[in-house]
Amino acid sequence: MQNEAKIIYFGAAVAVFALTALILHFLIPVLASKKMGQKILEIGPRWHKNKEGTPTMGGLSFIIASAAVGGAACIYIFVKHGFSSAAPLITTLAMATASGLIGIIDDRAKLHKKQNEGLTAPQKFFLQTVVAALYLFGMKLCGSTTEMYIPFAGISVDFGWLYYPVALLLLCGIMNSVNLTDGIDGLASSVTFVVSVFFAAAALVSANTQLSAVAGIMTGAALGFLMYNFYPARVFMGDTGSLFLGGLAVGAAFLLNNPLIIVVCGIVYIAETASVMLQVGYFKLTRGKRLFKMAPIHHHFEQCGWSEITIVAVFSAVTAAFCALAWLGL
Repeated sequence: MQNEAKIIYFGAAVAVFALTALILHFLIPVLASKKMGQKILEIGPRWHKNKEGTPTMGGLSFIIASAAVGGAACIYIFVKHGFSSAAPLITTLAMATASGLIGIIDDRAKLHKKQNEGLTAPQKFFLQTVVAALYLFGMKLCGSTTEMYIPFAGISVDFGWLYYPVALLLLCGIMNSVNLTDGIDGLASSVTFVVSVFFAAAALVSANTQLSAVAGIMTGAALGFLMYNFYPARVFMGDTGSLFLGGLAVGAAFLLNNPLIIVVCGIVYIAETASVMLQVGYFKLTRGKRLFKMAPIHHHFEQCGWSEITIVAVFSAVTAAFCALAWLGL
């Protein structure tokens, strides 16, 4: 089983990487010709204005690649081990794809309005909650319970009905957190690549074929997209890509039967969201003062003079360090 997990991981990673890079080679000119360029908010860093017009919705490339490779992995596991083994993988990939679909709707709305504002926050949260609820229902049909493993404590606790609001918060929270992380060239891709390697290691050690497939897809998608998204970016993934990657990342944690571990290995995602919440809360409490120069926190470091490449390198290194810590919580 361990050798099988290795084959599935590396096979999925290489295939998604190659397909993503190939699709982007043809997709970028199409997006540019249709004037599907990113709009930059006036409140953002002023030097980001030169990014305006860069093709967005590039996440379509790895969604298509992931669907093809993920479908093949599902068929393989179904034929080899039966439907009960393939069902959690099918459910997780469906959830990530549905998350990406929300991103497509959001990006299309932004392009239609010709501004960096698509779906309203309540609209997006409602759709994400529906997707998350359907995922939890699907996983319950696959045999999941209301027990949740507590990292570092080495125990599982049956949360009963409380499991569902906690799980919903994790699912929707990580989807949005990855979306917030996608704010400078190569950041979301690089951080997600590191997170995918963590889940790959966990999958290979435990011979978890479903998790190895998802980790491989994440690795291939992140690296394939990074070829065109590293500074200076030739394409942006948009909400299309970031919500899909967020779905994969949190889905991987559920397939590991350790949902809370995403809070540790995905610390950068959490920090990005926390910085926005703290900024808004502090601004309201102090009637106009700011805790950070700009939020999410990667923009704060930009305002401090850090280059985008430096931020990506440091945030990726921090992610790697917390992934090593998360390993102790498995």
